[in-house]
Amino acid sequence: MKHEKLILNDLPENISAFELATLVSNKASSVGFDWQDNNEVLTKLDEEINELQAAMSISDAAINEELGDVLFTLVNFAKHAGIDPEQALMMACEKFISRFNGMEKAAVAIDLKLNDLSRAQFENLWQLQKLKKS
Repeated sequence: MKHEKLILNDLPENISAFELATLVSNKASSVGFDWQDNNEVLTKLDEEINELQAAMSISDAAINEELGDVLFTLVNFAKHAGIDPEQALMMACEKFISRFNGMEKAAVAIDLKLNDLSRAQFENLWQLQKLKKS
């Protein structure tokens, strides 16, 4: 039996899941297995989100699997858009931290603690931070 080198063999270890997803996607794309454009990727993303919603009534394992599919599809969207998903997620985290810190400062300024806020108060403070474009 002849041993063939498979395209997705010999992947590096100890890289982030986003890096691995990007590498896997690029390797599959190199032989033509890819979406044509971002619209096709978004259609697939809608499908995966629907499957994630359905998984919520099945099990944690099903949710985990479908969430992975959503994230993998998002990495493919990033690839098609020419965006580094690791960098995009880092920027989103930094934006969240900035807004959350601003929300906490705003609460303290009116003598409130975050633990005591209602959902409506959280939402109001969050929307104020979004207006600041932090």
